[in-house]
Amino acid sequence: MYKILNKRLLAPNIYLMDIEAPRVAKSAKPGQFVIVRMDERGERIPLTICDYDKDKKSVTIVFQVVGSSTKRMAALEVGEHFMDFVGPLGQPSELVDEDLEELRKKKIIFIAGGVGAAPVYPQVKWLNSVGVKADVIVGTKSRGTLILEEEMKEVAGNMYVATDDGSYGFKGLVTDLLKKLIDEEKKEYDLVVAIGPMIMMKFVTKLTKEYGLKTIVSLNTLMVDGTGMCGACRVTVAGKTRFACVEGPEFDGHEVDFEEAMRRQGMYKMEEGKKILEDQEKAEGHKCFVGLDGEE
Repeated sequence: MYKILNKRLLAPNIYLMDIEAPRVAKSAKPGQFVIVRMDERGERIPLTICDYDKDKKSVTIVFQVVGSSTKRMAALEVGEHFMDFVGPLGQPSELVDEDLEELRKKKIIFIAGGVGAAPVYPQVKWLNSVGVKADVIVGTKSRGTLILEEEMKEVAGNMYVATDDGSYGFKGLVTDLLKKLIDEEKKEYDLVVAIGPMIMMKFVTKLTKEYGLKTIVSLNTLMVDGTGMCGACRVTVAGKTRFACVEGPEFDGHEVDFEEAMRRQGMYKMEEGKKILEDQEKAEGHKCFVGLDGEE
């Protein structure tokens, strides 16, 4: 059993929890994820690790209430437990394995969309710990939906906020803000890391391709069962089929077939589409264990 040590409401329907998970905390690296399950009948929910503390033996997760299972999660309180908390899973950020001297020469900017700020944070924090101050753009609907602002400011070189309604920071899209930083403020970057909604990552990569900027994206939004068995996270990268939850979740954004990825993601939101994909995956030898909205 994995005890909830801390619970905090970050924004409407977005929660942060610190979970007592010593073995996961000891092994976790930026970019990886966990699978949580509340009880023996609960859905297996993949969540990117937001933070980890080896000394406190805790792992931080952030989740948004979008269905019945996450609604049940939001009702849990400090002192209650998850039955399963499995991880770390997936591949860590490629930055972790880079030569530190070479890494410190790079100018890196992260672009987070909405709840994507949660998986961006541990990477920016880790970079800060090895002497790299990365810039960060966080895009959100309004000031009221912005999360982890203070935490991000403590570890980032510069933090920029773009809001749809202009209630805070730059009014407009994250791509417009990135273009402004490069064209008007003459910022120079060697690497862009974008994590957030699929459509946001698609247009970020379209823009960065024009600038010739290497771009990494996280396809964590495609994951369903988190083990590669259900086939929901299949995506074409550089013309080859890859599994986001096993080989990713991070890939070269310029090589991802976003049209295909968005079609699959959209179909899983509909019962008819989910049934079509399940039939397809069964025919190909996959077995999907998870239902559309939190039911096994």
